[in-house]
Amino acid sequence: MASQQAHAIIDLYQGWKERMSANPDMTLDEIRDLFDEWGSITSEPADVEFHEATLAGVHGVWATPKGADKSRVVICCHGGGFSVGSSYSHKKMYGHLAKAVGCPSFTLDYNRAPENPHPGIVEEAAAVYAQLLEQGFKPENIATTGDSAGGNLCTSMILCIREKGLPLPACCAPISPWYDMESKGSTLVSNADKDALVGGDLLENMIAAFVGENGSRQDPLANPLYADVKGFPPTLIQAGADEVLLDDSQRFYDMAKAAGVDIELDIFPEMQHVFQFMAGNAPEADDAIAKIAAFMRPRLGLE
Repeated sequence: MASQQAHAIIDLYQGWKERMSANPDMTLDEIRDLFDEWGSITSEPADVEFHEATLAGVHGVWATPKGADKSRVVICCHGGGFSVGSSYSHKKMYGHLAKAVGCPSFTLDYNRAPENPHPGIVEEAAAVYAQLLEQGFKPENIATTGDSAGGNLCTSMILCIREKGLPLPACCAPISPWYDMESKGSTLVSNADKDALVGGDLLENMIAAFVGENGSRQDPLANPLYADVKGFPPTLIQAGADEVLLDDSQRFYDMAKAAGVDIELDIFPEMQHVFQFMAGNAPEADDAIAKIAAFMRPRLGLE
């Protein structure tokens, strides 16, 4: 049974939906301000320093835990349908992850859609990775993670890196990834009454903004369900059992497993989309963060 603390994310999501319903003419800037409240349910991670920086022209926030191994790094891709969310909304969650892993994380502030439709976002993420390599980070000491749209991006950036002929990172940990730009997942229907946030017009509007007028919803760098993932790095996917995007995780897992990828899928009962936001405040979120760290540490050479 879900903890009492885990209801915080349901309350947050329901509050957003009520505010958006009450103001159907809400501007994109207003919606972005709304979603920047994501971090309000995340505790402040102790002994973690944050500072802003720019890599390959992309703004972001470093989270550096006390005693961190600075030769390793986790690239973190924030969610929000590629249109909302930011390093501000996500920095505390990824600060908790950095602390658990024991190395710095860098949360990208990629230029969002619709101002920057596909493939602009994945190109920016790949450029950040290339910049880290130029700075002396070894590929086997870099991990990628991300939530929702960022779960897509932490996956697609590796596909983009591969296309550019760069060495691949050590591992990948998508959180509640949103892969399917065609909305074919069975859980879009079966979990519609359980998911407190995602679905309906909101999802379709974000797809249109991200893919753009002339983009393909089957482009593997936009929809990794169409990708050739043979040779993909070790991957851990986490998802909540009650989210409408659960089938995205299941289909990618099945596809990658068939291609010989070292991949795990961890589904958390009764959990919502990106419940890891409750890090420091709900035991389910802390457990999930600890499991990502346990997956990453040996692959980054930290154990």
